[in-house]
Order: sequence, then C-alpha cells, then structure tokens
Amino acid sequence: MTRQVNVLILAGQRAGVVDPLLVDAGVKWKALLPILDKPMTEYVLAALDACDSVVRPYWVSGLDKNLIDKDLNQSPSEGGPASSVVVAAEAGLPYPFMVTTCDHPLLTSDMVAQFLRESRASGADFTLGLALKDVIQPAYPNVKRTYLKFKATAQNSGHVSGCNLFYIANEKGLEAIKFWRAAQHDRKKPIKLARRLGIGMLFKYITGGLTLETAFEYASKSLNINAKPIILPFAEAAIDVDKPSDLKLVTEILRKRNTGENRE
Repeated sequence: MTRQVNVLILAGQRAGVVDPLLVDAGVKWKALLPILDKPMTEYVLAALDACDSVVRPYWVSGLDKNLIDKDLNQSPSEGGPASSVVVAAEAGLPYPFMVTTCDHPLLTSDMVAQFLRESRASGADFTLGLALKDVIQPAYPNVKRTYLKFKATAQNSGHVSGCNLFYIANEKGLEAIKFWRAAQHDRKKPIKLARRLGIGMLFKYITGGLTLETAFEYASKSLNINAKPIILPFAEAAIDVDKPSDLKLVTEILRKRNTGENRE
C-alpha cells in the first residue's frame, strides 16, 4: 500500500502590510477571507478531505489552528513561507509531506491526487507543481500570472506558473526549501534565481536555451538532491488569491462549480 503524505498549510501573512483584500472584507487574516460566505481556507480543507492520498489531521502554520479547525495540528512558523516549512520539518512534521497555501481555494482533490501520484512516481526528493501558460491562457485569457520562461519544446511553449504545491519526500528534499528561503525575495525574478544556481544556468536562461528539465537538472546538481517539476493539466491550479481581480475571478469560478457549470 502506498504511504500517505502529510500536509502543511501555510496560513501566515506579512506583518505590517496593509492588504486591500482584508480591508475590504473587514477581516484580519487572509486565511479567513470570505468567498461565497465561507472562509477561503475551508475550500482548501475540503479538497484535502476528499483526497485519499493525504494524512489527517493536517498541519497549519502562521495562524492559530482554532481560527480554522481545532482538530488541525499546530505547526511553528517563522517570518516567511520557506522558513515556516523548514521549522515545521525540524519540529517533527513527518516525511513525506506536501505544502500548500491557504489562498488556494480552487484546489481540488484531483489536483492533489495527481500531484502526489506523479511526485512519488518520480522518485524525487523534492517536486514542484507547475502549470503551462498553454493551459492557463486559453482557459482564462485575462488572468495575470507570473511566468518562468524556459525554452520551448515540441510539446509546449516552456512558459510555466507555480501552483503552490510542493512535495518534500525526505531531509534531502528540504534542501530545496532552504534554497527557497535564501532566494525567496527573487521568486519572481528568474534571472536572479538562475544566478544563484550558477553562471552556466544564468547564461542559458538569458539566451533562451534553458529548458525546464535542464533547469531542474542544474538545481539538482547544485543542491545535491533529486528535484523534478510536476506539470499539472489544470489551469485553476495556478490561480491563487493575491489581489482583488483574483478574488473576483475565483469567486466566479467557485460559483460555477456550485451550480454545476464547472469547466473541469
């Protein structure tokens, strides 16, 4: 029988930052932002509850668990998502575990199941969920996402966006999170990220010669781990709630799901 995976939900937010989403909704915590009369995190919990691949209860960091669900495990947290993952692992969060975020209300059990199935099949120490622009753009042409632009292949354009899904199989996989912790301020600056992994990778990225697979090979060698990308076929997997336009889109998608108009 395949071993189930623990889950860490990141529910923190940057201290001292005024978030217009929270001001408009009259709530203090992003995790509790209401969408169709339900706190945003409830959608994440529902997706996890419907998936047989994960261990219950889940772990949560950055917010008092009692504000979400008293049956959750409370995880320690630090100043930033990557640091919170590291301290959670060091405090005893069992491997293997998956990390997701509270602002991912479009998450579904199918997304989680496929991500974990492919992550475990890869044999990697660390995997990262990604969605192709080729999938996102036709489904939601007006959505604004940050894309990492890799060399196109016969199969796709090479442009990918993150899905807030991470799989850490073991202690070696945690090295990828420690790298993220050091580089998190560059997460939307691919050239700076590439520079951190070596001049060869930087040159290939700038000249358009770096494929996604080669980038992960460089990262694996640099960090002395086995890291793999997991490409998910769900446009919604790459849509989280960071700004008012995201909230409007997500609300409309969830309304359609509730009325049976879901496009998935």
